[in-house]
Amino acid sequence: MYRRLNHPSKARRKYLIGSALATIGILSATGAAAAEEGPDVSSWQHPGGSGINWFAVRASGHPFAMVKATEGLNYINPYFVPDSLNMRIAGVARGTYHFARPALPPEPQAIFYSTMVLGQNGPLDLPPVLDLEDSGGLPPAALIDWTHRYLNTVEAMTGRAPIIYTGVNFWRNAMADTNEFTRYPLWIADYRGNDQPEVPGGWPAWTFWQYTDSGSIPGIPGGTDVNVYSGAQGDLASFARMPFSGSGSGSSGSG
Repeated sequence: MYRRLNHPSKARRKYLIGSALATIGILSATGAAAAEEGPDVSSWQHPGGSGINWFAVRASGHPFAMVKATEGLNYINPYFVPDSLNMRIAGVARGTYHFARPALPPEPQAIFYSTMVLGQNGPLDLPPVLDLEDSGGLPPAALIDWTHRYLNTVEAMTGRAPIIYTGVNFWRNAMADTNEFTRYPLWIADYRGNDQPEVPGGWPAWTFWQYTDSGSIPGIPGGTDVNVYSGAQGDLASFARMPFSGSGSGSSGSG
């Protein structure tokens, strides 16, 4: 996601680890027989207006995906609605995220996002996600307060505790490595090729790990972020409200 800031010409990060090594590391870290992985997508995964084949994504063993919904106070991903509908038809569990712009007030952004996604409480819905990787020029204490206010508003509107997406260095610097948010599931970005990601902020465990921004998944044009679920919130089928338990076994800019 760290290519989602509003700079479409910004070069994408180099793929730091081969997918084979990443998968081996993930299996070791989670102790799982099979890693449950899924992409996260935005308009960047629709080059030239092309679509995503969500049936191919699901058939290739990816039971969930994260989709960018909104950014700031006025940006809506133009592919959010069709992707959401097609994911449901294909049986892919959906997470949705808001790219935070802390230079703008938090409550209106939380309302904007929550209204757009129409809640996150149906079948195949993961909790809402806050994508926090831009400080908006706020010092840590102000950014911490901003984040509390945003999360409280989204939770009140959706009825679910949001997931926080962030990077290790961002959290340690922009958020002063605060441990005030450990009740929220953590989705961490760490592309260094370790067996498991580094976890900041006093979290006891990570829930999702974005281990590359240049993966390849059938059905998605070009490169995409790829994430693995750790099992920290229990069975993915329950966490994502999958209708049948068997179905779960198995970033710059306005993008």
